[in-house]
Amino acid sequence: MAVAAGGATTAGVRLFSVPRTLPAIRTSSFVTTLSFSKLGSFPGRVRSNEPARKKLLVIRAARTESQGVSLGFRAPNFQLPEPLTGKTWTLEDFESYPALLVMFICNHCPFVKHLKKDIAKLSNFYMKKGLAVVAISSNSVATHPQDGPQFMAEDAKLYNYPFPYLYDETQDVARDFGAVCTPEFFLFKKDGRRPFELVYHGQFDDSRPSNSVPVTGRDLSLAIDSVLSGQPVPSVQKPSVGCSIKWHPQKSW
Repeated sequence: MAVAAGGATTAGVRLFSVPRTLPAIRTSSFVTTLSFSKLGSFPGRVRSNEPARKKLLVIRAARTESQGVSLGFRAPNFQLPEPLTGKTWTLEDFESYPALLVMFICNHCPFVKHLKKDIAKLSNFYMKKGLAVVAISSNSVATHPQDGPQFMAEDAKLYNYPFPYLYDETQDVARDFGAVCTPEFFLFKKDGRRPFELVYHGQFDDSRPSNSVPVTGRDLSLAIDSVLSGQPVPSVQKPSVGCSIKWHPQKSW
């Protein structure tokens, strides 16, 4: 496994067995690579003479912003299963890495769907540079069964996620992190034996399902670049915007 080879323990039957690999990225800048992809600059692309038709996408999901977590916050411990492989992951599995990106995502949210492919690309790019990455889904299957573990495994396989995609059935981990929306990004850095400390809690970029801004991953990638190069991350950060986490009906934080 690309994130933490040998760091996971078996906690169940293997559901799928697929390699978490994506084609190698040959440039030194993730933002540049992704922008070229969006602009269609690769050789051999056939361009249609038809004028581009703009599609109006109406998002009916409630918009929620990430909030309430202070920089310097220490990463909480967790122990969660990965539906794709049946393995259980803990925070300790990532202790040897200089930085850890924890993402709260899900299957159904339009804001997450808008970024899925690019989240996989960005993660694959920076995992090769030493970043540890993990995604967590905490949505209630009582209200959103499409976000359950079986469908999480299918999603991870479909999008070839290079990171473990974990299921927070009790929603305790989301509560411990202070997560409120999907997608929500927590970037932690680690200095020696010190615990992981939060340095970035902001958006992927300015792109949304209902606007025409291209997806670049600029905000998050700049923060990761700063952490991996030992530079400070700017404290002014735009919050992530997405669907609210779907809490169990009997729970209210």
